[in-house]
Amino acid sequence: MSVVRIRLTVFALIIINKAGGLIYNRTFHEGLNKVSTNDLLVLAGTFHGVHAITARLNPLKHLQGSGVGPGNRSSTSSTISTAVPGSTQPAPQHQQTHARPEPPSGLEVLETENFRMQCFATLTGTKFLLFTDTTQANVDLTMRRVYDMYADYVMKNPFYQLEMPVRCDMFDRKLGSYIREINNR
Repeated sequence: MSVVRIRLTVFALIIINKAGGLIYNRTFHEGLNKVSTNDLLVLAGTFHGVHAITARLNPLKHLQGSGVGPGNRSSTSSTISTAVPGSTQPAPQHQQTHARPEPPSGLEVLETENFRMQCFATLTGTKFLLFTDTTQANVDLTMRRVYDMYADYVMKNPFYQLEMPVRCDMFDRKLGSYIREINNR
């Protein structure tokens, strides 16, 4: 009985700033067709626009079951009881409480028969696009680790300017080592 080993591969990483500009790209494995720098810039801008539109396609997702909707303008209300001076009965007061909605996520995964593109969007609008093999497991954990490295080695670098291309040697080395470890499993 022979065991077939499936090769799990991370192909590339692209980081897009909040304005849709390409600030980092790196290829880790030669599994995808080569594209020019101009094509990568177009991909970054196009994905940014598609992500913004898909985030708006289902704007009422967070409102389901909350009593808030097109026909009901008020949000959920709660009653707070406080004592009225000279009385033993509490006087009810209505206070508006606003549940903080979950932010819309937009396009998160695009899968073809040859690769999967997974997006992790930060709260600041930076997007990480990871291109992997379709059978790659734990892509969410990989994305989280890549983001942690970005926060540690890029954002904490006193010489890095926000929204500008990433040029941090330590980030490149740590990221390369981590992805090499994944690709060699």
